[in-house]
Amino acid sequence: MKVDGLQRQPGQVLNRPGLLLIGNFLSGSNRGRTVSEDLAEHLTSSGWKVITASSQVARTRRFFDMLKTSWSRRQEYEVANVDIFSGPAFLWAEGVCRLLRILGKPYVLSLHGGGLPDFAERQPARVRNLLQTASAVTSPSRFLQMELKRYRDDIALLPNSIDLQRYSFRSRSIFRPTLVWLRAFHKIYNPAMAVRAMGVLRESFPGIRLIMAGPDMGDGSLEEARRLCADLGVSDAIEFQGRIPKERVPQWIDQGQIFLNTSHVDNVPVSILEAMASGLPVVSTNVGGIPYLLDDSDTALLVPAKGFEAMAGAVERIVMDAELADSLARNGRDLVESFDWKSVLPRWEDLLNAAA
Repeated sequence: MKVDGLQRQPGQVLNRPGLLLIGNFLSGSNRGRTVSEDLAEHLTSSGWKVITASSQVARTRRFFDMLKTSWSRRQEYEVANVDIFSGPAFLWAEGVCRLLRILGKPYVLSLHGGGLPDFAERQPARVRNLLQTASAVTSPSRFLQMELKRYRDDIALLPNSIDLQRYSFRSRSIFRPTLVWLRAFHKIYNPAMAVRAMGVLRESFPGIRLIMAGPDMGDGSLEEARRLCADLGVSDAIEFQGRIPKERVPQWIDQGQIFLNTSHVDNVPVSILEAMASGLPVVSTNVGGIPYLLDDSDTALLVPAKGFEAMAGAVERIVMDAELADSLARNGRDLVESFDWKSVLPRWEDLLNAAA
């Protein structure tokens, strides 16, 4: 297995140095579970000693906890992995990485978030300077890999991953459609778009249902979606589930027939991978990294950002065309096979071991 010019030889024993993971570990506080939490879990199961920071909900406390953990536990790790987001979170990464350099600790940077390219356009020197200090830089998508190539040209592609065996693929006959939506209730994920699409679809499919699940991020998006349900007269057709624990997601998604993704800023949503693994045809906005992940009319139907009428039309196409629904489901499952942790975790281990 080759990673950045290195290749693990047959029979070679992999070193597992102590690892510090810097990111958001907030699922214990009724927030969404992040890829970093999954990575920590899988590396620990593989025999790595993993230290994580931070689970503090308040942003300022989280930043200082990241610094404190990096310093106070410096004898327990040899290499760090730091998640990179846009906005204020980029400042956290800069501060943590500066401390790691003082401590003489090598680190890997992991790019996240569909807003990072725009942030880099506004702050090119900061982004370039930080990326150049890392032993390696990873991206979960070709979108971020290509968009940030000008700041560092050897970004490694390590996709967001799922445990594929937890998701049971099955074909679906869609006569009375049940739609599912699974994201955080936040303005960048535009949950109101799904409600507006339901307002259009209800006219053609009186029995249609939409189940929406995800944590409330407190920016008013959940309240807006509830008000819109009442305004459009679809309250009886839309169910709000709240946050779904990670272990229940496969069973929860399985009750649906079509998956909606309505975000207007995005990268590689794990929820889309989970839907495809379960055999749900996907209808998504074509923003950020989505067109790098999905091919329109092959692995999903893609619609413009905020185009709720186009989304309703795409759902109607799937309901009325059983051959299309089956093709999207099977092609989606084929695509997601390469995102299994069994394939991706060894690449993470090789890269972190090389950095250390």
